Amino acid sequence: MNGWTAAELDITGAADVDDVAERLRDVDPDAKVSLLFVESDDTFLAIVRLDEGDDLRVFGSDSAFVSESRLGSVLLADIDLPEADAAPADDDRPQLADPVGDADLLSDLGVPAPRLLALCGREGMLPSDVTAEVCQLVGCGDEIEELRDA
Repeated sequence: MNGWTAAELDITGAADVDDVAERLRDVDPDAKVSLLFVESDDTFLAIVRLDEGDDLRVFGSDSAFVSESRLGSVLLADIDLPEADAAPADDDRPQLADPVGDADLLSDLGVPAPRLLALCGREGMLPSDVTAEVCQLVGCGDEIEELRDA
């Protein structure tokens, strides 16, 4: 046993990220580390980390999640977002993701910031793919896979 458990968490109607943290805390009040992976529209990923039930850290795969989703605005509202470019792109290249928040939030668990950012920026990677790979690296891949299959 590696110490990880996986559970679904209903964050529907959460007022803010602190409300989400409270719900995460309630899943296992004694957990040293709690992680929440939120995937949205096969486009966005947010990771919420709660240490010892107190220290809240958040990462978002793309700042656009805030403006394009109520859930994104709930999870990422407290993060300083970059200012939008006033000048539109003059080419047809797809816009690159603009990660926000604490990319180091999983470093001590085996996923340094450059690795997390590379996964989020890899072309063709869905949020569920990033979650699966991160969970394998952290050591909770089997638990997440069982949860998805349930």
